[in-house]
Amino acid sequence: MLSKFRDHLNNNLSFLKEKKLLLAVSGGLDSMVLTDLLQQLNYDVSIAHCNFNLRGKESDGDEDFIINYAKENSFHYFVTHFNTELFASDNKLSIQVAARKLRYLWFDELLQENNLDYLLTAHHLDDSLETFLINLTRGTGLEGLTGIPQQNGKIIRPLLPFTRDEILVYAKENNIRWREDSSNASDKYLRNKLRHDVVPVLKQLNPAFADSFRQTLENLQQAQSLVEDASVLIYKQVVSEKENQKHFNIEQLKRLPNYKAYLYQWLSPFGFTAWEDIYALVDSQSGKYILSGNFRLLKDRETLILEPSSNGNNLSFEITEGQQYPEAPIKLSLAIAQTINKNATKKTIFVDNELIKYPLILRKWQEGDYFCPVGMNGQKKKVSKFFKDEKFSLSEKESALLLCSGENIIWVVGHRADERFKATKTTNTILKIEVL
Repeated sequence: MLSKFRDHLNNNLSFLKEKKLLLAVSGGLDSMVLTDLLQQLNYDVSIAHCNFNLRGKESDGDEDFIINYAKENSFHYFVTHFNTELFASDNKLSIQVAARKLRYLWFDELLQENNLDYLLTAHHLDDSLETFLINLTRGTGLEGLTGIPQQNGKIIRPLLPFTRDEILVYAKENNIRWREDSSNASDKYLRNKLRHDVVPVLKQLNPAFADSFRQTLENLQQAQSLVEDASVLIYKQVVSEKENQKHFNIEQLKRLPNYKAYLYQWLSPFGFTAWEDIYALVDSQSGKYILSGNFRLLKDRETLILEPSSNGNNLSFEITEGQQYPEAPIKLSLAIAQTINKNATKKTIFVDNELIKYPLILRKWQEGDYFCPVGMNGQKKKVSKFFKDEKFSLSEKESALLLCSGENIIWVVGHRADERFKATKTTNTILKIEVL
């Protein structure tokens, strides 16, 4: 196995040779074999071990085992302790998810603080198979069937081509010591149940199952690569990006032979899971939307708009007199001007500085708001009616901001100023307000 492992690194992960590596070591069979293999090949490795305090004396025994091993073999090592159960309770997470979150946060800290280049974990082919089966049972797209990736940013998994049986044989032939995790014997977790009850049946049905699965993974990964390439090319034809929004042209989308597959590919990274609802949104009435954790997909006429979820209408910012570039959700400039530019765009207004009262308030609109739009001879108009007449989308209404003097609206920012505050030829002090 050592020669196969060396060839695998040289052919696929050659960039690791001169790097400083951090190896996640639990003390179990897989991580101890990976540690030995890297030591045999003279890689620059430091060891990191997490004590999750979940198995009492057994957890402490794992820690002592790792510390003694590191000292005996002259490894630089890091050890930390977590109150995993408390963290899981406080953050409403399962123990498994909590432990994963804690360890990867710590690994990331170690990489940064010690100028280490990559984190290596001991995931192998059987782990990838179990992940494949877990995703299959829960329902997934193509990417969920491609197994565990060999590289994910700074995380590298060099044992992925090797089976658990190969790793065990190497350990026995080389007298490698390891610790057994008693929780691995429990069928309480889905992964263990698949490992104990399902995978052995598959291997019994096909003695060469490991090789078949390895080839299947390779085929699926190549297919996923093709999907991603096509997705990028089609994306440019269907989607336009505007500030923090993505606009999907429904007419262009429906021309695709299988637009649902493209929607899945484009939207799944944003946490959406209600796929049938999303597909139905394409033909639903304007104004309907689907929420994920942090994003919203809105149907607006002939467009699907992807944007961060709205934070409500409670945003309010004060602008004091003399602030030229106030801290606000949008970049504004306020400056005294000598003349009025009659050719200014909707992004700029000129107001009578003596008519306004500081601090100015920049806020979201509310039901009942009204103003006197420039050009309407002082007639009042509800902001909601203005939005309707100007054909604002739901998203545009929610993001609209009002600049106010006390209770009075000076400007529907970027759209229409109020007649009552506009600068004229007789204005003594002209204030120019501009969206940058």
